[in-house]
Amino acid sequence: MTAPRLDDSLVPLLHEVFGYSAFRGAQQEIVEHVCADGDALVLMPTGGGKSLCYQVPAIARHRAGRGLTVVVSPLIALMHDQVGALEEAGVNAAYLNSSLTFDEAQRIEREMMSGRLVMLYAAPERLTTPRFLSQLDSLYERGLLSLFAIDEAHCVSQWGHDFRVDYLGLNVLHERFANVPRIALTATADDLTRADIIERLQLEQASVFISSFDRPNIRYAIVEKDNARAQLRRFILDEHTGDAGIVYCQSRKKVEETAAWLNGEGISALAYHAGLDAGVRRDHQDRFLREDGIVMVATIAFGMGIDKPDVRFVAHLDLPKSVEGYYQETGRGGRDGNPATAWLAYGLQDVVQQRKMAETSDGDAAHRRRLGQNLDAMLALCETVECRRTQLLAYFGQPGTAACGNCDTCTSPPRTWDGTVPAQKFLSAIVRLAQRRQRYGAGHVIDILLGTTNARIESLDHTSLTVFGIGADLDATQWRGIVRQLLAQRLLAVGTDGYGTLELTDDSAAVLRGERAVWLRTEAPRTARRSGTGSSRKAKATDVPLDSPGEALFEQLRAWRGETAKAAGLPAYVIFHDATLRQIASVRPTTSDELSGISGLGAAKLEKYGDAVLAITAA
Repeated sequence: MTAPRLDDSLVPLLHEVFGYSAFRGAQQEIVEHVCADGDALVLMPTGGGKSLCYQVPAIARHRAGRGLTVVVSPLIALMHDQVGALEEAGVNAAYLNSSLTFDEAQRIEREMMSGRLVMLYAAPERLTTPRFLSQLDSLYERGLLSLFAIDEAHCVSQWGHDFRVDYLGLNVLHERFANVPRIALTATADDLTRADIIERLQLEQASVFISSFDRPNIRYAIVEKDNARAQLRRFILDEHTGDAGIVYCQSRKKVEETAAWLNGEGISALAYHAGLDAGVRRDHQDRFLREDGIVMVATIAFGMGIDKPDVRFVAHLDLPKSVEGYYQETGRGGRDGNPATAWLAYGLQDVVQQRKMAETSDGDAAHRRRLGQNLDAMLALCETVECRRTQLLAYFGQPGTAACGNCDTCTSPPRTWDGTVPAQKFLSAIVRLAQRRQRYGAGHVIDILLGTTNARIESLDHTSLTVFGIGADLDATQWRGIVRQLLAQRLLAVGTDGYGTLELTDDSAAVLRGERAVWLRTEAPRTARRSGTGSSRKAKATDVPLDSPGEALFEQLRAWRGETAKAAGLPAYVIFHDATLRQIASVRPTTSDELSGISGLGAAKLEKYGDAVLAITAA
C-alpha cells in the first residue's frame, strides 16, 4: 500500500479539518516528510503548532488506508484535551488511560482494532505492556499501523528537565515495527538532550527539524527579590489584573501559602501540587482551563499538557533549576500569540539553595557536574546585562540574535560597576574565618563586614577579626546582591556540609591578588522600571482591532462559548480560540460562506456551531 499522494491536498485538508488556510514555518515540510514514511525529530517552541505536525499526517495517512496513528502522551489531562479538540474538529480520536472504565476501554480497543480510529493517545506505560504490543502486532500485520508520534520527547532523556523512566521502553517501537514511521516532538532540548533523544529512540536516520526557539510575544523580566510576595502582587495588579496566569513555587507549602495569600489580596488563585488529593488537583486544573482569570499557583507538577492559549503571564517565585525548565514553563504563557510576560524574582538564598542541591545530589560526578552547568546557565541568564532573549536563544543554539527590545534589560538596561574591592573584602572575610577553621553562611559574613554586634558575633570573638566593619560603606541588601553575583561567577562556592556555608574556589585567588577584576550588575532604578518589569501590553500586529460594537459582540460570543464548553465538559478554547471569536466579531459574517473564511473554523465546527454563531452576529 502506498503513502498518500503529496500534491496540494494537504492544505485543503488543513483548512477542512482545522480551519487554517496555510501551514506555518516548517510545518508543511515536516508533514510531507512524515506522510512519505520519513522519521522525524521536531523541536518547535510551545505554541508553535507541534500537534499539527503529526495530526495532519495521521488524518492524511488514514484517509489513504494506512490505518491508526498512536500518540505517546505523558499526561491524562493532555490526552483528554487533545482528543476533545480532535473530536470537535470531526476526527475520530480516542485515548486509553486509567480514567476509563473497563467497558469504555474495551469499546475503544474494539474501535482501534477495527481500523476506523484515526488517532489513539496512550501513555508510555500502557504502550509497552504485552497486551497492547500484541494488539499493535495485529494491526501491523494487517497494514493498519500508520504512525507513532512521541510527544514531549525530552522525557526520554536523563538530561531533559522532565525525565520519565517509562519513556526508555519506547525503543521497542523501532525494533518491533521497523517500517512504521516515527515522529518525536519537544519544545525544549539543548544539544546534549537532543543527542540523548536520538540515541534512546534510535532516531539516527531521522530528519531533524529545528524551528526558532524565539517566542517574540513573550516579554522576559527578572527582578531581584525584595519582599517577593509584594513584588508579585504589584506585578499582577499593575500589568495583569483579571488575567489568567501561572505562579511557580518550589515547595508544596509555599504553593498553598501563596495561593491563600493571593486570594486574601483579591486575586482569584488555586493551588496545585502532587501532594493534593487527586480529585482536588483535577478540579483545580479543570477550573483553570475552563474559567477566565484564574491564577494557578503550582509546583512544576503542573506542567506538560497545559494547552490553555490565553495564559497572559507565568511568574516564578523561586529560581528554576535549568534554562530548559525555565523555557518550558514560561512557554505556557501566550500560546495564542498575543502578548504575555515571563516574570521571575530570585535572590541570594535561591542561589545558595540551588548550589547546595547540585553539590550534594545523590547522582554520580557527571550528574552533579551537569546540574552545576544547568545552574550556571540559569544564573548567567539572570545576571546578564545584555538582551535576555539573545542569551536565551544562544543557549538553544541560535547565537547572534539581535537585541529584542522586549525584555527588561532592553527597556531598562542595568548598570555595571567595578566591584573588585567589595569582592576582595568578602573573600578576605572567608579567608580569615578559614584560618580559625570556621565556615559560615552569607548572613553571618555580611554581619562581620557591616560591623554588626550581636550575641553570636561577640561569643565567637569575631569583632577581633581584621575584616570586622570594613564593609560598612554598603548596606546588607547591597552585600547580598554582591554575594549572589560572586556565586553566579563561581568566585564563591557553597560547601557540601548541607548548611549553606561559603568557601573559596580556584578562581578566588586571582581576585584576592588583584589579578582579576570583578564587574557587577546594578538593578535599574525602580522609577524607570514600573514595578520591576515594565509594561507587557504592547500592541501586536496580528491582533484584530475592534470598535465598541465589535467588543460587545466579542463578549457575547465569549459568553456563548463558555456556556457551550461547560455543557460539553470541555475547555472553552477547544470550542474556539479568542482569536477566532475576535475575527468573527470584526467580520460580522451573515452567511455560512462568510463564516467558513474565518481562521480556526473547520468544516465540522461550521456544521456544529455555524447556526448558533450566525444567530449571535445577526442579533
